[in-house]
Amino acid sequence: MRLRQRARAAFLTGALTLAACGSPGTAGKLPAAEHSPAATPAPTSDAPTSAPPSAGATPAPVTGNPDGRVPVPLEAREVDTTRPARTIGDGTAASCTSEAVVAAVAAGGIIRFACGPAPVTITLRATAKIRNANGPEIVLDGGGLVTLSGGGQRRILYMNTCDRAQGWTTSHCQDQDHPRLTVQNLTFVDGSSTGQTTDGGGGGAIFVRGGRLKVVNSRFLRNTCDRTGPDVGGAAIRVLSQSRGLPVYVVNSTFGGAKGQGGSCSNGGALSSIGVSWVVLNSVLTHNSAVGYGANPARSGTPGGGSGGAIYCDGNRFTVRIAGTRIEDNHAFEGGGAVFFVSNDRTGTMTIESSTLRRNPSDGFETRGYPGIFFLGARNPTVISSTIR
Repeated sequence: MRLRQRARAAFLTGALTLAACGSPGTAGKLPAAEHSPAATPAPTSDAPTSAPPSAGATPAPVTGNPDGRVPVPLEAREVDTTRPARTIGDGTAASCTSEAVVAAVAAGGIIRFACGPAPVTITLRATAKIRNANGPEIVLDGGGLVTLSGGGQRRILYMNTCDRAQGWTTSHCQDQDHPRLTVQNLTFVDGSSTGQTTDGGGGGAIFVRGGRLKVVNSRFLRNTCDRTGPDVGGAAIRVLSQSRGLPVYVVNSTFGGAKGQGGSCSNGGALSSIGVSWVVLNSVLTHNSAVGYGANPARSGTPGGGSGGAIYCDGNRFTVRIAGTRIEDNHAFEGGGAVFFVSNDRTGTMTIESSTLRRNPSDGFETRGYPGIFFLGARNPTVISSTIR
């Protein structure tokens, strides 16, 4: 989907603290100066690596917003994995290999890890791909100790109901209720989908088309995708459709979290979608960047991109709900340092509740009255008990 209108930019400085609904704003767009994308970090090693086992269990890393107090719907909560269909590893770090992860994900079902009591990093030699006929529930639970790495070379996890290579299970692949993928208690690092354009691109850590996706208690660090392009996006997660228009849930999860740990992509330094709804609860999105330039549609002489430092959403009818969440220190070379939201037919809506959005510069354009946000939808964003500045 492409941005259908170019409006004039309007910038706001200072703080805006809102306790009920946001004040009316006017969408705006202004041609921004062209920027040279920053150099891509050097890829890390592709070899599997593991932290050595140590005596006693290691506490799981902190994920999400500890100050987030928004109730989580039952369907968005962690899945019970006490009776897994399969287990990766035999209790030792050395047994938790790339090959074991790829095989388990292809087989589907509830999957847990047995890699010993210490944190372990598994660097994938191939992308783990979901077979559409296996499941229908697929749950990947790292127990708070497992990191999956793309080694700076490849996407980590892939699900596509319209990819015949993964099995086509219905005649309407773009809208089916399975597979239903949950990732929980996991860390995804150094995933890269750069050059993966046949599926629409994006999703350095996770790419999803169709079925359902839920992310709980997980971290996404240093993931990347193509650095230019008007529509490509989602350094961490890219979603192109969901069953019956139901939302992607992101709960108690962290994207970036510290300087140098955020994601980087042409658009959507953390999350990106087309025609997909999101519910982001009690999470943290910081230090992510949209590094493309030229916006969408691309200005003459530019490759396009650069919008949605943390979140990039495009399409027609969809919704975004951000609640109990911190979105800070993200950056966009063009529009929406925090969030870029364009509903082409102006039916989409966005709600921000009990959240803090601050220090999210937009070098090119944003919507007057909503610092760090570019919004075109059915009405102005609804802002409740939140700070935007």
